[in-house]
Amino acid sequence: MRSNTRSNLGVTNYQGVSRPSISAEAQLKRVVLAAMLFEKQFYVDGVESAKIVQDLVSKVPAVKVAQLAIEARHNYKLRHMPLFLCRELARLGKLNAATLNEVCQRADEMGEFLALYWSEGKCPISNQVKKGLATAFGKFNEYQLAKYDRSSASVSIRDVMFLSHAKPKDEAQEALFKRVANKELKTPDTWETELSSGADKGETFSRLMKEKKLGALAFLRNLRNMVQAGVDEDLIRAYATTLNVDKVLPFRYIAAARIVPQFEDMLERMMFKSLDTADKLSGKTVLLVDISGSMFGTKISAKSDLDRFDAATALAILCASVCEQVEIYTFSTQVVRVAPRTGFALKDALLASQQPGGTHLGSAIKSVKANSKFDRMIVISDEESQDSVGSPGVDKAYILNVASYKNGVNRSDYTTITGFSEACLQYIIEVEKE
Repeated sequence: MRSNTRSNLGVTNYQGVSRPSISAEAQLKRVVLAAMLFEKQFYVDGVESAKIVQDLVSKVPAVKVAQLAIEARHNYKLRHMPLFLCRELARLGKLNAATLNEVCQRADEMGEFLALYWSEGKCPISNQVKKGLATAFGKFNEYQLAKYDRSSASVSIRDVMFLSHAKPKDEAQEALFKRVANKELKTPDTWETELSSGADKGETFSRLMKEKKLGALAFLRNLRNMVQAGVDEDLIRAYATTLNVDKVLPFRYIAAARIVPQFEDMLERMMFKSLDTADKLSGKTVLLVDISGSMFGTKISAKSDLDRFDAATALAILCASVCEQVEIYTFSTQVVRVAPRTGFALKDALLASQQPGGTHLGSAIKSVKANSKFDRMIVISDEESQDSVGSPGVDKAYILNVASYKNGVNRSDYTTITGFSEACLQYIIEVEKE
């Protein structure tokens, strides 16, 4: 989500540096779009982040919070934060059923919402919550319901149906709802269900690939499992060439290569294939990548192997692939120019460029302006700069924020885009087309 609204000085970041203040709505967008709910960050813990969201939701018009929840789920692929925004709207009596329906894009998210709804104690379910869940329940087919009908869930698919009083729209759906009630849903043919039933891992993955039933994300996430199960490497490599990778972000390949480095060449080819169809940014772009200490060690989610630097690297790879001409720099205590490499080689070059230290974004921008001419500047950072940030010197200037702190650079001559999805680059491309 973009923000380029400037206000008066009145806030400080976690480095203690004064910044222009921004509206509660802009702060909420910053906190939400790069956040993993209740998870610890470099400067704040997850509980504090959640309390910040609660406070900001009460200050922002409900329609804006609803729009943000939907954008966070659909465009940024976040799951728990959009549910949390709906929960806070419900707490304030301002939740619209249509918003909850839009946010629930997976069958298990209905139960996860109710678990959040009751996280501070059981209470009656509001009518808008019931309507939203009932509408959402009706859009899932048997495969989707069965896939996420987990016994470990605190609120089951069956519980949601009864609590929301979901009504079937026709005879076929009536029969489906009856199977939900009787716990008779047909088990879907997925790697999760096969392995949970005790099936042989190697045979299962081999069969699913031969039957083309293993999607790109499932394939990447299970490479280690396939290697450990002794799946034929030629089969894995051959299957990789058949996958649709248009919507797979670079950080997925970075994560997979870290776990199974023997497939790095295959993964890089897949990554380049996924980047081939991207629109291009004309002219010369200066890319500044934050390599300060706060970019390392803070995971993008509790279950992820990736930290903020990995997210920044993924965005850098994406930027480098769509820029007609690019100069790449890292900044920390100093600013260092990096060879304009692509793919995994760019990640290695960024990491080797300098030792992580402080965050001197202001001096880095000043140095680059003095030594280079360019049409566009893109900064990838958590925005916790220790010095004052001046003008970028060009009209096209963007900050891609990979953290979720309340206060960043907040200058009107930079467009700040929070989050680390492909939507960041697509937004820049669409704005410049106009």
